[in-house]
Amino acid sequence: MLSHQSSLWACLLLSVLLWMAGQVVQVGASHQHFHPHSIKIPGDITLGGLFPIHARGPHGLPCGELKKEKGIHRMEAMLYALDQINSDPELLPNITLGARILDTCSRDTYALEQSLTFVQALIQKDTSDIRCSNGEPPIIRKPERVVGVIGASASSVSIMVANILRLFEIPQVSYASTAPELSDNNRYDFFSRVVPPDSYQAQAMLDIVKALGWNYVSTLASEGNYGESGVDAFMQISREAGGVCIAQSVKIPREPTAGEFDKIIKRLMETSNARGVIIFANEDDIKRVLEAAERANLTGHFLFVGSDSWGAKSSPIAELEDVAEGAVTILPKRASIDGFDQYFTSRSLENNRRNIWFNEFWEDDFRCKLTRPGIKLDPDKKKCTGEERIGRDSSYEQEGKVQFVIDAVYAVAYALHSMHLDLCPGSFGVCSNMDPVEGRLLLDYIRAVNFNGSAGTTVLFNENGDAPGRYDIFQFQMTNHSHPGYRVIGQWTNNLRLNVEEMQWSGGDKSLPDSICSFPCKPGERKKMVKGVPCCWHCELCDGYQYQLDEFNCETCPSDMRPAPNRTACRPTPIIKLEWNSPWALVPASLALLGILATSGVVITFIRFNDTPIVRASGRELSYVLLTGIFLIYLITFLMIAEPGVVACAFRRLLLGLGMAITYSAMLTKTNRIYRIFEQGKRSVTPPKFISPTSQLIITFVLISVQVLGVFVWFAVVPPHTIIDYEELRPPNPNLARGILKCDMSDLSIICCLSYSIVLMITCTVYAVKSRGVPETFNEAKPIGFTMYTTCIIWLAFVPIFFGTAQSTEKMFIQTATLTVSMSLSAFVSLGMLYMPKVYVIIFHPERNVQKRKRSFKVSAARLSQKSSNEKQNGETKIEPDRSQ
Repeated sequence: MLSHQSSLWACLLLSVLLWMAGQVVQVGASHQHFHPHSIKIPGDITLGGLFPIHARGPHGLPCGELKKEKGIHRMEAMLYALDQINSDPELLPNITLGARILDTCSRDTYALEQSLTFVQALIQKDTSDIRCSNGEPPIIRKPERVVGVIGASASSVSIMVANILRLFEIPQVSYASTAPELSDNNRYDFFSRVVPPDSYQAQAMLDIVKALGWNYVSTLASEGNYGESGVDAFMQISREAGGVCIAQSVKIPREPTAGEFDKIIKRLMETSNARGVIIFANEDDIKRVLEAAERANLTGHFLFVGSDSWGAKSSPIAELEDVAEGAVTILPKRASIDGFDQYFTSRSLENNRRNIWFNEFWEDDFRCKLTRPGIKLDPDKKKCTGEERIGRDSSYEQEGKVQFVIDAVYAVAYALHSMHLDLCPGSFGVCSNMDPVEGRLLLDYIRAVNFNGSAGTTVLFNENGDAPGRYDIFQFQMTNHSHPGYRVIGQWTNNLRLNVEEMQWSGGDKSLPDSICSFPCKPGERKKMVKGVPCCWHCELCDGYQYQLDEFNCETCPSDMRPAPNRTACRPTPIIKLEWNSPWALVPASLALLGILATSGVVITFIRFNDTPIVRASGRELSYVLLTGIFLIYLITFLMIAEPGVVACAFRRLLLGLGMAITYSAMLTKTNRIYRIFEQGKRSVTPPKFISPTSQLIITFVLISVQVLGVFVWFAVVPPHTIIDYEELRPPNPNLARGILKCDMSDLSIICCLSYSIVLMITCTVYAVKSRGVPETFNEAKPIGFTMYTTCIIWLAFVPIFFGTAQSTEKMFIQTATLTVSMSLSAFVSLGMLYMPKVYVIIFHPERNVQKRKRSFKVSAARLSQKSSNEKQNGETKIEPDRSQ
């Protein structure tokens, strides 16, 4: 089926091509004098050859000026290889290789027309209706059969020619075509090459970019198969490998307009961070790019990585060395063939008549003119003598692809040799099994060859007909060398070996330049990627309490931790507590200590003068209870400042409200007793119940027991323990974050603990208000009243201060100080109002501490009902002893 389709395509294509060939013959006839058709060398087996002897012609002409190196050198390399093979008794013995060599004129369409010569012998022509004048059938000389083709040079030409050669199953071995698409074995199954494809070259260039630490580059390609395929291969490989992004992909038109290259440089500068430029372009385009960069005053900005079309050539960088300095270029590993140099420099007009283009080469190389019959000699040019010698009278340097031309010819020769050994064992010359040579079988032998080539490197092909990738890597350097030029800095053979320390850049700088979109983020910063460009990102600091989890994410530290200074990890938050040397502790502790000393002084004074009238009149039993409560109020300050622990927390719960509960229970009992006596005295002379000291103590302890019971219930429900509060001191700046070691007492639990005491305080204040009309006979009423009024003011001020500091970073310290100071002040008020006047009299005026005559309860009650004013006797205030004591 496949063979049938191939034949069908061949017929359709040939009908068109044969018509085209007729047109070419007509056009070619007019140019025959200047561009002869082909070289024909007889032999037992004929090989075809395609070489760009001439450049593309101007103004629609097929051919232009002669190409000495890429054309004549390469073509002579094929002739040289044929001579070597035909003279080798071991390789194809008794078989001579011939050749039919054509000029492609560097144009794919012209090359296709010329290639029809190779398939003429395979076209069956019907001559049955053709007769000579004598009636005999005509004698038609059959054209030689070409078994394989060496060439072509340009990838675009090889692609065009490969399409027709595969139809006639003629193997093709190229010496210079590197386009990656020619590796497609389904479309170009008869195509092979002794040079590596640009996909290998693209891989080598990508490895160079990565070795230099670049990840953001632009590409620049000449329009056509070579440039576009090379860039496409580089972009595809970079996408598959990852790590390198393409900033710009610019194409140079075949016929660039004026200012086109300035526009290209301007476009490349749109992504100025992409200093690396991967360039697959022809020599002329490379030179014009460098010129445009120089005009834009960008010398040293762009870092070029050039393909083998740049290689180690001097022509693209002539007079542009400053712009090209530091350019890294790549070239297939090759060597100069000494035998070819001897062969070519010995060529002359006499011994090289087989090369029909040699006369034209001679004129061009020696800048002279050969005389021809009927053509007048140009007076501006000297006459060629024929005695000139190549390399002596003209400059000569072996063209870089000569090695590969020789290897291509030898590859076919070795394949024919192996084929002859298998098909014609023991026979001399070409046997019937090889007449004709079957193209597909020959292709199998070509793909199987493995020999040391002209440069000593192994020649072989993979399943796609590609040769192994072997490249030398050059860098154009100017400084530190007596002769500026290209220097080998590495090799690539399936992997890169690059001597970075030998590289230098613009101005002789040895530090690697950057060609990256975004610089690496600092520690503690995450990458925020730019959509669609994986090599570009913005760096964002992990702020607040976040740390860098990985390259792209920040995460909040646990509640008991804060980020490290570089924000790459979390560290434990320091734990603090209220220290004794803190102002928040010193002031309350000083007040409490003063209060304890004052309370102790009062207690000692009362004990010392326990049986004096003033002490007895103040209600000794309740006074001692009340002083105990005041003492506990002062004592709680030290427990609130002390380091939290289970014992300290338990005593905080117990004593925080207990001192106040004791104090205000005693005061409430006193004011209640005075109020009941006062009210009872209005109605009857019978004293009220429960006014004895024992009754008063029982009432006081009953009131106190409520507080104690509540605390023990709290103990049972939630045992006392310590906690570390990390939320209280967690300001926006994590460096200031602290964990606070404290007891498990929230603001609400503190208020609840004090709530019962507040109720007692308010109730006591109410009784104090009701008892405000008590005469001086009941001298405890008014001091208690003033005490409660002042205490209420203190606690009213306490509430906004305590709760208004909830957002402060020093909340715990302020609240602790506020609470302890408020409690100490209320204790001072109680101590000062109720006991300091008594102590003052006892200590400084003992003459007043004497018992006056007793007055009956009835007289006192009667005087209360009459609302009589208090009298003063001998200028002294009367002290009435408490009747119940």
